[in-house]
Amino acid sequence: MNVRIDGFNLAYRSSGSGQPVLLLHAFPLTSEGFWPQLDAPPAGARLICPDHRGFGSSSLRPGVSTMEALANDALKLLDALKIDQAIVGGVSMGGYAAMALTRLDPSRVKALILMDTHPLPDDAAGREKREAVAKDFEKNGMGNFVPGALESLLAKTAKPYVRARVDGIMRSVNPLAAAAASRGMAARDDSREILGRFTGPALVLGGAEDALSSPQRMGEMAALMPKARHVVIAGAGHLANLEAPQEVNAALAEFIAGVQ
Repeated sequence: MNVRIDGFNLAYRSSGSGQPVLLLHAFPLTSEGFWPQLDAPPAGARLICPDHRGFGSSSLRPGVSTMEALANDALKLLDALKIDQAIVGGVSMGGYAAMALTRLDPSRVKALILMDTHPLPDDAAGREKREAVAKDFEKNGMGNFVPGALESLLAKTAKPYVRARVDGIMRSVNPLAAAAASRGMAARDDSREILGRFTGPALVLGGAEDALSSPQRMGEMAALMPKARHVVIAGAGHLANLEAPQEVNAALAEFIAGVQ
């Protein structure tokens, strides 16, 4: 499915019916990165998973894909679908975008789901690394990045079919879109202040083996929000929603059912 936003195509996947749940995907994946959730949506939930600009079937736009730009795209998708308020969530980069959306228009956020992500900005070394990665995408495509990314995104115990599917998704991504998003992540703001002001329900969920957003860091993020629940998924890495789908889907279903 797709909608036209500012003259560009924004593609999205949707499944289930009921309370709208907007889920924003990780880097450098696509909305396919929510396949276990889309295949088995929680009861009473309508999952809406867009492809970020240039990823999947969405149009690439000029310039840097800032987290605010991704958030604004998501807000306009909600407008197009005539949804005033939604549960908003994301994995990794999608979490950054979800926090940016909360900053842009907190009235649209009924509850937050933050998976394998954190609110801190990149330091100088991190920004330099993002720029180097962006330049490599532009020069060499996705191939150089994928093997190392698989090792950092997935726990060593990740099932072979999950590893293979994530590999395929990453290799399918437009390298120019990945470069624009890498630079967008480097430019992101500190989101601790906005989370500290968020008073709605929140689910903070991550893999116990996540080397990028550790359980300790996730716990610190959960502590910023007065109504947050922190769930650690044993044996999973940075893509817990793919590595332990049954456990994650159960946590999502319980949380969504409790959001009034």
